[in-house]
Amino acid sequence: MDELVERLGRLEHRIDEAESRLAIFELKARYGDAVDRRFHRGNLAEPAVMTAAATEASLMFTPDGVWDGGPALGRSVGRDAIAERLARPTLRFSRHLFVKPRLTIDGDTAMGRWDLLVPCLDHDGGATWMAGYEDDTYRRIDGVWLHATMQLTTFFVAPVTEGWGRIFA
Repeated sequence: MDELVERLGRLEHRIDEAESRLAIFELKARYGDAVDRRFHRGNLAEPAVMTAAATEASLMFTPDGVWDGGPALGRSVGRDAIAERLARPTLRFSRHLFVKPRLTIDGDTAMGRWDLLVPCLDHDGGATWMAGYEDDTYRRIDGVWLHATMQLTTFFVAPVTEGWGRIFA
């Protein structure tokens, strides 16, 4: 009987970890969708859409969550500050493509790294590629996974017309 209880405990743990992994993948996809809704056809979205998208993204963080865009984009702590920051895009357009997720899950906490490739338009219409990664921590609160911290590290921002080959030459 003890062996069966142990096997069921291990199975329950594996199911919880698999469901948590899927929930975090979904969280990151919803976050990307929300921040990308701040733009429409290469321009900033209408103010009401911008505010709604920024608020939606901020609610995917814990109440004391940290959004850290690095030196170029700044750091915001708490949902209100995150929503305020995301409602003021530094670009005219971007599309977040999160790839190669690596997650470590430990009960109600997790850590992840997502590679990031972003086509962008600056406010003058200049097209660039941005590449980097985001290191995230997550917490499960009342059964819901949320970002606790998100920190962007940028490898490069390169003009589309010039590419990124010169950066590494």
